[in-house]
Amino acid sequence: MAKFFGNLHLVLLTGLVLAVVVIMQFADVTGTGAGEVVNDVMRWLHLFFGIVWIGLLYYLNFVQVPTMPAIPAELKGGVTGYIAPKVLFFFRYGALLTVLTGLSIAGHAGYLVPALTFAGEGAVKLIGIGMWLAMVMAFNVWFIIWPAQQKILGLVEASAEEKAAAAPRALYASRTNVLLSLPMLYAMVSANLG
Repeated sequence: MAKFFGNLHLVLLTGLVLAVVVIMQFADVTGTGAGEVVNDVMRWLHLFFGIVWIGLLYYLNFVQVPTMPAIPAELKGGVTGYIAPKVLFFFRYGALLTVLTGLSIAGHAGYLVPALTFAGEGAVKLIGIGMWLAMVMAFNVWFIIWPAQQKILGLVEASAEEKAAAAPRALYASRTNVLLSLPMLYAMVSANLG
């Protein structure tokens, strides 16, 4: 038992297999039918990656960043050298995979272009708002937050001035993502395009 639960990859793989089994068993109950199992798996992956992404966004903004000033100087290296780089890895790829699975779902269902161009009605327009907010947030993650954090954490060469300039950029982009996450989550959940 300890060997199983001590191996995170094995636990995740087992959970994934279990989720697919449940999806397959209840495909008819959810109204998607056995032929739509791949779409159901994609929706589940979209939700999973979204939880990883937004969960880490909230962890960074509500826990790690506000706590850093209270951490004794001799312990900060543990956070900046070990925890933050790992968090930012899952944060970045959670964002990327959330967006890619979401676009895939919309493309498969035939509402990708109407949603992105706001040409659809009602729920399609609402999902379009959510998609655009998510893409802006993912842009912030990859092209503002991550490059700034690489300097701040010393993962790339940067002068003291460059590190000092990177800190507010990362903070503002991250807080912008917190702000945008609230209407984005509403749009994604409420559109419910089936």
